[in-house]
Amino acid sequence: MPDNMPKNVASRGLWKGLHPGMGIASKGMIAAFVVFTALFVETADGIYSAIRGWIEHALNWYYMSALVIMLFACFYLMFSRFGRIKLGDDDSKPEFSTFSWFAMLFSAGVGIGLLFFSIAEPMFYFDNTMPWGYPNNPFADLAGVNEMNDARAVLAMRVTYFHWGFHGWAVYVMVGLCLAYFGFRKKLPLTLRSALYPIIGDKIYGPAGHAVDLLAVFGTVFGVATSLGLGVSQMATGLNHLFGIDPGVITQVILIVIISVVATLSAVSGVGKGIRIISEWNIWLSIVLVAFFLFGGPTKWLLGLFVTSVGDYLWHFIPMGFQIFNSEGASAWQGGWTIFYWGWWISWAPFVGMFIARISRGRTIREFMVGVMFVPTTIAFLWLCIFGGTAMYTELNAAGGVGTAGIAQLIRDWNLPASLYGTIDLVTGISWLNWIMAALATFLLATWFITSSDSGTLVITTMLSMGDDNPPKKFRIVWGMGEGFVAAVLLLAGGLKALQTASIAAALPVSIIMLMMTFGIIKSLHEDPSAVPMPSDGKAPDGTSLKGDLPR
Repeated sequence: MPDNMPKNVASRGLWKGLHPGMGIASKGMIAAFVVFTALFVETADGIYSAIRGWIEHALNWYYMSALVIMLFACFYLMFSRFGRIKLGDDDSKPEFSTFSWFAMLFSAGVGIGLLFFSIAEPMFYFDNTMPWGYPNNPFADLAGVNEMNDARAVLAMRVTYFHWGFHGWAVYVMVGLCLAYFGFRKKLPLTLRSALYPIIGDKIYGPAGHAVDLLAVFGTVFGVATSLGLGVSQMATGLNHLFGIDPGVITQVILIVIISVVATLSAVSGVGKGIRIISEWNIWLSIVLVAFFLFGGPTKWLLGLFVTSVGDYLWHFIPMGFQIFNSEGASAWQGGWTIFYWGWWISWAPFVGMFIARISRGRTIREFMVGVMFVPTTIAFLWLCIFGGTAMYTELNAAGGVGTAGIAQLIRDWNLPASLYGTIDLVTGISWLNWIMAALATFLLATWFITSSDSGTLVITTMLSMGDDNPPKKFRIVWGMGEGFVAAVLLLAGGLKALQTASIAAALPVSIIMLMMTFGIIKSLHEDPSAVPMPSDGKAPDGTSLKGDLPR
């Protein structure tokens, strides 16, 4: 495999440090989508929704199968003889401490979405009123658990874990592993195109490779922008809850500007400084908020729910991955929730996978896969159970009867941003403590998003610079502020929902690329001289030393 292929990166001029063609094409592509969506919101929403609707209903079997394939490929590689291979040279060492690595993994991989959905999603599956015309939880209905009780709470958590668990993280693991392996082990550019080298060879440096990376840039920019729109709506709700500030569009645009500036400064400072430091602080502050829910709420009940629901998930997650609903109501639920989530994981995978690869140089394949697969999911499960469980317990024990505490009604009204604050207000009877925790949650919404945005900025500029893991700072500024600009324009035009739909639809071609990547890395590992039993002299036929890769 070539070590020094020409990168076609400009050495001087306006585009110095970036691939000029990629830079121009990416900006033109994004500008075209933003202008079209902003000027023709209803038309764009109709087109994107039609494509997404067709995918969710006609290709649900494909999405479910694709994630199952990647999940089983992850487990195969995790426990295979390839596990001892380093993602880098034989003597390379990890760049970051284990704690910093986990903090950045979690921040980039889940971040703001976990705060937004941690109460809303379990509560939706716990409810049984079917406000949207389809079952709230078809798995609970199949089990005959139709009443809002402890058993339905366990099933609500099972479905929530399913959407935030091993299947989704397998997508990130596979993309991150491919990029780290081909980028650090095989010395190819740290871009999405490199993972296709075993299949298309040197064509990765031509139009096919450019198209793959442009698709990744598209998903990253619009994924970050729509998530920012999602996050600022909840932040604005928090500010209204805390200070009575109008949560309208003006407040949300101001929040976008502030967050974009901070995220850009973080991206300019680099991974080892801004991104790492903010990620670590996110973890510590999140522990405080989680402790408030755990010890301020029904501690014993929550811990019991965690053990029971995780065991229930582990017993059922493989058959759930193969479950295709055919009845009209359950099929609508699956399209609106599971297939939506699978599309969202896939659309974010180029960005998150690239960032995970960037921070994982020097780790072994097994260390990488175990760390990325199990640590973030365990933390996410604990978080979801404590937050969602607190809300469900509150509804179970409401003074006016089950389901009358007010949190479930917020979800029925689809006021998802308010569900977090509505639950915090009911955790303890100490109003000042609840207020402080609501303020902390609002602050965390901002800092969690900052770590996603700065990571996204670094990933975009890395791809456009053909794999330079320290891309020019001026382009980090351009793209960091550009993400915020896209979010603000579409928020003002009312087109954020439409573009989120487009991002999910774009997951279809990305999923095909991911399946090719999965085949490619397994093929390459089988051909890798450092992945076969060691010859007696410790040398492969091409002279590669094997002593750092396999046990003696």
